[in-house]
Amino acid sequence: MNNIPTSFTKMMGIRYPIIAAPMFLVSNEAIVAAVSEAGGIGTFPALNYRPIDEYKRALKRMKELTKKPIGVNVIVNHSNQRRGEDLKHALDAGVELFITSLGNPKDVIRDAHKNGAKVLCDVTNLDHALKVQDLGADGVIAVCSGAGGHAGPISPIVLVPWLKEKLTIPICAAGGITDGRHLAAMLALGASAISVGTRFIACTEAGVNQAYKDAIVKSTPEDIVLTKRLSGIPANVIRTPYIERQGTELPFVVDYLQTNKWTRKPVQALIHLTGMKRLEDAAAKPTWKTVWSAGQSAGLVHDILPAAEIVRNFVDTYAETMRGLPKESST
Repeated sequence: MNNIPTSFTKMMGIRYPIIAAPMFLVSNEAIVAAVSEAGGIGTFPALNYRPIDEYKRALKRMKELTKKPIGVNVIVNHSNQRRGEDLKHALDAGVELFITSLGNPKDVIRDAHKNGAKVLCDVTNLDHALKVQDLGADGVIAVCSGAGGHAGPISPIVLVPWLKEKLTIPICAAGGITDGRHLAAMLALGASAISVGTRFIACTEAGVNQAYKDAIVKSTPEDIVLTKRLSGIPANVIRTPYIERQGTELPFVVDYLQTNKWTRKPVQALIHLTGMKRLEDAAAKPTWKTVWSAGQSAGLVHDILPAAEIVRNFVDTYAETMRGLPKESST
């Protein structure tokens, strides 16, 4: 198929409604460029590159590798002291798409629109979706149950059509998406695009250690567990001996402190920093403290492929799915 036209592909000027989701420690220049060149849009978290000079160099390299649109995820929570710089340098580099999470996206929407860029906001419920629509967001990413990392509580077959009924901006579905069958299903439910994370962990370009990629291929949906121990917010990870020993709930005292109005901010920041460090260590090298973020779709990933081939497989299986749907009888 030469293209799969939707409101999202028209807005971004791309061929296929496929976003390579911005994944902490996984997304890199090679994945971003390969997916964008293949007709989707590659994105990455700004905080994957530290210090800020490395982030600026990464933006430059991506723009040299592809002239197609790319996207940057900016954490807009005040805990991200770099958020202003992350936005400025991406705008200076000509980034076409911003994905916001964990905070108020007002400033990103305002400044991105001045540059002609578009903004998608992560949402897990209708209330937040309506708020960012009112702020001028160009679309939302419906983060559903089964998604890797911080997952929402609602099934995609419910959240996507619910948002579609209430919003006027495009909806991108995230959570449990592995191939073109899911793309066809999400478009049928009212989505304009899909955001794919876990499938791209098992790609040749991903800079994580081989054990992480192999774990994605070997996992079943039942191997994915929801834990609060990573950041204080429920997040999906692969069940490992370390995760089993640690448990999935915060200790009572820590949970109390992270919900108490007097201690909430510093305790949440500490939990988050500790969890991110464990993720970083496990992604880079084998460690007994193995924490691998992944969604339930890992159970449908059976091989490690180049990112461009993954995009092509999405398109091919989408076409096969559409051809295989029951045809209306003429009698």
